[in-house]
Amino acid sequence: MPEVQHPTDFQRVPTGVVVATEAVPDSSIPATMMLVEAIDGAYIPLALRLPEGKGPFPIVLFGSGNGGGGFELLRFFNNQRSWTQERFLEAGYAVAWLRYRAEVDYAYDRIGKLVIDGRQTRQLLNRGPMEYEDAIAIAEYLKTLPEIDGDRIGWMGSSHAGEMVFKISSEYKGFRAMIASEPATHEFLRLRPDETAQINPETGLLNVEKMLMREPEKVRPRITEDVARARIAPIETPILVQGRDTDELQGIFRVSYDLLHEMGKDAEWKSYDHELHGFVFPARDETGKYIPNEVAQQSVRDSLAFFAKHFGR
Repeated sequence: MPEVQHPTDFQRVPTGVVVATEAVPDSSIPATMMLVEAIDGAYIPLALRLPEGKGPFPIVLFGSGNGGGGFELLRFFNNQRSWTQERFLEAGYAVAWLRYRAEVDYAYDRIGKLVIDGRQTRQLLNRGPMEYEDAIAIAEYLKTLPEIDGDRIGWMGSSHAGEMVFKISSEYKGFRAMIASEPATHEFLRLRPDETAQINPETGLLNVEKMLMREPEKVRPRITEDVARARIAPIETPILVQGRDTDELQGIFRVSYDLLHEMGKDAEWKSYDHELHGFVFPARDETGKYIPNEVAQQSVRDSLAFFAKHFGR
């Protein structure tokens, strides 16, 4: 019996499927809830919104915090954290909240660059994909949509999604510009723990967010600088790093920018006096209204100006 021949698909372009269209409160622009194929064939949830008018549109992808969660978390972002997206939609950008798989603690340091090969015409990977590689797969998929301008794709990520800016741009050139807001880059910079580090006794994992990293001059000696510089060296994407004056991680936010600047990268720094982590994505208050203060509003105006400059708008 002749051997059955299968199409070679271990390096295929990602595909997507629309699951539903859902209203966003107080907005005339709904969210298209989608599943987008990741590198390994798993599907990653995405909530895509297009502005009024005729495309193709530039797009900014939004990420917040660590990964995990699916459509229910996207609905939470759409319903409770969409103020910033509304400002981008008004400016003519397509927008999308996305999820990605959960961060694997310090795996980025241990398992190296993803290698895609094939065996029997199917995929063979040297390791499982990581969260930042899900974002790359989604960007590659969006480039195939006629409604999207594939040459003008941006990323705006807060906290861990801010660190993902560095991981993504170190390996991938497909984003036109990126914003790293309060980026928790301890892993990317290979920060060495100090006496303020705490271990969760129930899991044995290090809680790096409890380390005191407020002062750049104290953080800088604790990063593994040769490793950090090697990872930054390939970056070509313009990056705006946003800090928060009173954040306990402000030192590492600033050091992340300082290294980009010292290595001649296209980088900008802005810091804001706001009381909340994640302030660039204002939440509804207890009455269900968005009432962002002037600092949060200014951070979003600055973000829009940054993308406008690099997207030629």
